[in-house]
Amino acid sequence: MDRAPKQVFAASTLNFMKAILVLETKEILYGEGVGVSGITCGEIIFNTGMTGYQEILTDPSYKNQIINFTYPHIGNVGVNREDFESDRVWATGIIVKELSAYASNWQAEDTLQKFLHEHRVVGIQGVDTRYLTRQIRDRGYLKAVIMAGKINKRKALEALNNFTGLKGSYLIGDVGVQTVTRLKKQNKKTNYNVAVVDFGVKRSILNLLERLGCNITLFPYNSSFDSIVAFKPDGVFLSNGPGDPEACFNEIEMIKKLINSGIPIFGICLGFQLLALALGAKTQKMSFGHHGINHPIQDNNSNQVLITSQNHEFVVAKQSLPSTIIPTHYSLFDGSLQGFVHKYLPIFALQGHPEAGPGPSDAKKLFQNFIVNIETYRNSKRP
Repeated sequence: MDRAPKQVFAASTLNFMKAILVLETKEILYGEGVGVSGITCGEIIFNTGMTGYQEILTDPSYKNQIINFTYPHIGNVGVNREDFESDRVWATGIIVKELSAYASNWQAEDTLQKFLHEHRVVGIQGVDTRYLTRQIRDRGYLKAVIMAGKINKRKALEALNNFTGLKGSYLIGDVGVQTVTRLKKQNKKTNYNVAVVDFGVKRSILNLLERLGCNITLFPYNSSFDSIVAFKPDGVFLSNGPGDPEACFNEIEMIKKLINSGIPIFGICLGFQLLALALGAKTQKMSFGHHGINHPIQDNNSNQVLITSQNHEFVVAKQSLPSTIIPTHYSLFDGSLQGFVHKYLPIFALQGHPEAGPGPSDAKKLFQNFIVNIETYRNSKRP
């Protein structure tokens, strides 16, 4: 493979259209449109990653969110299909200080601008993204509208007033598989049969599980307990996903039954929150969430500090933990709960993303812990 730097020039990036960003404070910021013309609504979050933008944009967990990238120059390394976390962009919109017109990377297949246009993403550049980040940090989450092309401030304000936000939102219905799907790649040597409950699972998670010897079957978000256990899984993985975990009533009830089955369970991100709720804890919305690839968490047992990738707007309330949950990790940014293990059952979870994609791989060992639980469970069933 030729790994020489590849440069792609997108002529369409030379003629940007007018664009505005309207905040729920009624402040209007002016810039240039990127992607396509149109209007889009969402909650603004800020992401501090310098790279990894295409993994972020295609992560289903970002549904109904407008991503404000704090790094001043986005798009330098272009995009390539190998790093997609799903088949489409799930973020509602994108805000950047400056979008690169060129892509210089041996893997680059196209520019970010062309990618945004192909996926019909409405975005804005030329905005002071760090000012916007300070606004979110100081005021809390903000609902916003991006309008690009033909500007109509009245229509933008109407759209903003009609957007309800993430609190109470049930968003997992269309981000994952709709029917039970067995992945084609099968590992006959280890043959760990893992049921992945797909609330919007990232491809990097599936790839990592496969590398560890798992045969994966994806189950839709609304799968019943009976349909999952009929598969006779050696372990159940509860995936990441978007929205308010407390809105997932049926999913929480299904997880309660899984807990009582004794099957090993590993949850991350939304799966972490749903598992905590099923065990009797509570969740709450954060002021501005955790979004980035440099979040330090501490392992309570070893005192080791792990740098993690994170993307969540909701958090499990520490004071609500039942006695059956043992905290294992805390954030070194704000002290929020980042991990737990069940006191008696082969169940554990992490709020961050141990698979990275993008980000550091400090916490990948947790997937190996899942495999250990699976092997122990399988051995216990042997005569």
